[in-house]
Amino acid sequence: MTEHGQAMDSEPAEGVSRRRFLTMAWTTLGAVATVEVGGVLLAYLQPRLAEGEFGGLVAAGLVDDFPPGSVTHIINGRFYVTRFPDGGFLALYQKCTHLGCAVPWDQTAGKFICPCHNSEFDDSGNVLNPPAPRPLDLFALSITDGQVMVDTGKPIARDAFDPGQVVYP
Repeated sequence: MTEHGQAMDSEPAEGVSRRRFLTMAWTTLGAVATVEVGGVLLAYLQPRLAEGEFGGLVAAGLVDDFPPGSVTHIINGRFYVTRFPDGGFLALYQKCTHLGCAVPWDQTAGKFICPCHNSEFDDSGNVLNPPAPRPLDLFALSITDGQVMVDTGKPIARDAFDPGQVVYP
């Protein structure tokens, strides 16, 4: 008998105690929340590569869109297409090799001039004025059915301009 005059069962009641149920519920909810937060974090960290944007294959335009002797900025690809007077093409990354600033093409001066530390590059990306330690990086360029395609997935570092880097239609 208990203090209140109720009979005590010698066997425990069947089922789960309230404490055990709440422990299992909170553990389950914590595990679900951890999985959800982990999924959101992974989705956030995944690169988002849209067709034709930086980090993937970019269709820069038709061969005829680039007049010989021109430098054209492809904004969504973060690069420039140089078309030499002999008709050859080169895709130059817009990132300065000194500190990574975006380097604009100065049409009047006929060269790339970095706004951060005045590094200067010619239309093939060669350093004209340091402190940039090496030429602008390249992207692989190909011409398929008259379309200039540039793979911005991996910049190509180089020590100097080589005529073998130029692609001809």
